[in-house]
Amino acid sequence: MTTLLEVKGLTKTFGAVQAVGGIDFSIHVGRCVALLGPNGAGKTTTIRMIAGLLSQTAGTMRFHGFVKGDYGKGKVHIGYLPQSPSFYNWMSGLEYAVYAGRLCGLPAGTALKRAKELLERVGLSGAAKRRIGSYSGGMKQRLGLAQALVHSPKLLIMDEPVSALDPIGRREVLGLLQELKEETTVLFSTHALHDAEELCDDVIIIRKGQIALQGNIAAIRNEHRKPIIELQLEQDEVSIKWFTDYKDRLSRWSDEAQEASFIQNIEQQGAAVRFTVREVDSARQHLLEVLTREKVKVSRLEIGHTSLEDLFMKVVAP
Repeated sequence: MTTLLEVKGLTKTFGAVQAVGGIDFSIHVGRCVALLGPNGAGKTTTIRMIAGLLSQTAGTMRFHGFVKGDYGKGKVHIGYLPQSPSFYNWMSGLEYAVYAGRLCGLPAGTALKRAKELLERVGLSGAAKRRIGSYSGGMKQRLGLAQALVHSPKLLIMDEPVSALDPIGRREVLGLLQELKEETTVLFSTHALHDAEELCDDVIIIRKGQIALQGNIAAIRNEHRKPIIELQLEQDEVSIKWFTDYKDRLSRWSDEAQEASFIQNIEQQGAAVRFTVREVDSARQHLLEVLTREKVKVSRLEIGHTSLEDLFMKVVAP
């Protein structure tokens, strides 16, 4: 795969606070990459440095053949959508998209053509001549996406692109991103792990300014995922007592305990019980035998695997 962006030792400090601490990663041409992490992890700082809006304290970035010192020349190939884009509300959507194209160096005729094409693409052609001040939040986010794409960037960078949207606006923008990732390289930060699983080829998980985990999302999932069995208990005295006794026994596991060979962990949220298991067939058979013998009432039993969210919580936990 061809490398589009290579980051080495990227560091940013604000006084005595180190927001990003010497991170390394690469983004390849044609990939969709999610930057994940809790609040304060350094996601926005990292994105702003890549976009050229914030200078790094240390480290190098190489983009499309340009190295530090000439990195500004590479920025013309980047499209950027901040988490909360600002607009001139007195402008129309078309005027703003043309304005963005001109700022990116497009000739007037080309900027107008691209603006019209993109407003059509993002579903705003019917509102192109309306003032932006009358746009909904979802419309403004789609306009922001149009301005980020107006100069046909090789890398589209977005900071929390759907965090402030209602469910309808979120679904619209995610649909656009699903199409766009087939046409350009995409890097976006998000708190919504489901979005990352749905859209992305690769993930970079950061914690306290350091990379906790990175790589191909399918490979990471296959390497780290574990089978789980989920039970939904009925809210009756027998079932609750069984769970309490069973959990107490599991908390005293030893290597000789029967369950230790195939049940790794147990969690509870109300009447929902979740078993992380090593060997799903043995664990299922054992649990069904115990539930039948103890006459425990179960309304649901499902078998699945741990998710990206489970892995995220594990690697970013304090």
